[in-house]
Amino acid sequence: MVGVVLWIGGVAFVTTVLIPALRQLPSKQQRMDLFESLEGRFGTQAKLVTLITGLSGFYMLDAMDAWNRYQQEGFWWIHMMTLIWAIFTLVLFVLEPLVLHRWFHQQAQLNSQRSFLLLHRMHYVLLFISLVAVAGAIAGVRGWTFI
Repeated sequence: MVGVVLWIGGVAFVTTVLIPALRQLPSKQQRMDLFESLEGRFGTQAKLVTLITGLSGFYMLDAMDAWNRYQQEGFWWIHMMTLIWAIFTLVLFVLEPLVLHRWFHQQAQLNSQRSFLLLHRMHYVLLFISLVAVAGAIAGVRGWTFI
């Protein structure tokens, strides 16, 4: 649970505070320099928390012998939480280091405003679906299925 709070709280901070502040900087070089320095620090935290959250989630499913919940509609939120975790894990551990870091840097050199706007929009999408998953999990553990 603590991992989820740190993880999604970090996404919320980046989405609602950090990226808007970066977009306000007048110089594209200032924008990129600050983004690079902060992204490296936050990236390490995000990877660690995402890894711990995934491992603890799969451990809980195994310890509770709850794998069959993936076959039940009422536990849609477990599917959603797993999907969100898989997306973040793929982005943080595969796409960002292999493709996205270089691609974003190139795009930001061409059109910094547009690149940071795209980054901002993508973070809003990830934040929204993450919050739906968290809300679904909270409701689900209290017996609300919405189905």
